[in-house]
Order: sequence, then C-alpha cells, then structure tokens
Amino acid sequence: MDATPFRVLFLCTGNSARSILAEALLSHLGGNAYRSYSAGSKPTGIVNPLALETLNAHGVSIRDPRSKSWDEFADAEPMDLIVTVCNQAAGEVCPIWPGQPRTAHWGIPDPAAVEGSDDDRHAAFETAYQELERLVGKFLQSR
Repeated sequence: MDATPFRVLFLCTGNSARSILAEALLSHLGGNAYRSYSAGSKPTGIVNPLALETLNAHGVSIRDPRSKSWDEFADAEPMDLIVTVCNQAAGEVCPIWPGQPRTAHWGIPDPAAVEGSDDDRHAAFETAYQELERLVGKFLQSR
C-alpha cells in the first residue's frame, strides 16, 4: 500500500472562507491518508473569522489558517487533485500545476458575501460548511 498521502488543493478567489472550510474538513475527516491545502487567486490576506468560528463550533481544527496565494503551490510538490470551490475561481486561468493533477469543481455560494444580520451571516457559513462536509464525505467514500 502506498503510504504517500493524497494531496488536495482547494482553490477560491479570496481564500478566506470556502476553501479554508474545505481544507479543514478534508484534514479532519480524511486523517493521515490526506494532506489538504487551500489558496486563492486573489487572496484577501485574512481568514474570515466566521469560517474559523464555524469550524470551531463543529470541533474541526485547522493548522496554520491563513489566506494565501495559489502561487505558493505552483512550484510545490505535485498535488493529486485541485478542487475549485467557487465559480469565479473555476473560470480563471489557473497556473500550470506540477504533476498534472486531476481537477474538480464544487460550486459553493460565498458565505462571506452574505449581508444582513449576524444570524443571516452565521447561517450562510453553516450552509457552506454542511455542503462542503457532504462533498468531502462523498469524495472520501469514492476513494
């Protein structure tokens, strides 16, 4: 059996919410068999506090939560899978990734774009979390 972890990079434009949630969920649910990362084409430089609050509410931790550019991964060790989690990032011209990884798109509405009450914003992050948890679970079952 191959002991090398399966490497997945989650991409979004800002790398502040959806891709952060997905990175943490795969790390949490996939265990040592996976290495998850996240990045953005135009990172905000700040992880949305509601993303971290949502993860914490579900007992999911994330190591080194930071908003970073996908350029950090262009010359890194090859990924096995690149997943875009927002429609804007899916339509952008991505770097040429080393190792020619497989790609997938999971279109999740941006919870950080929701305006309104605190309850509305929290609900949007919870909805994004639940959908990403479902997709990560489905991915893990398919492997």
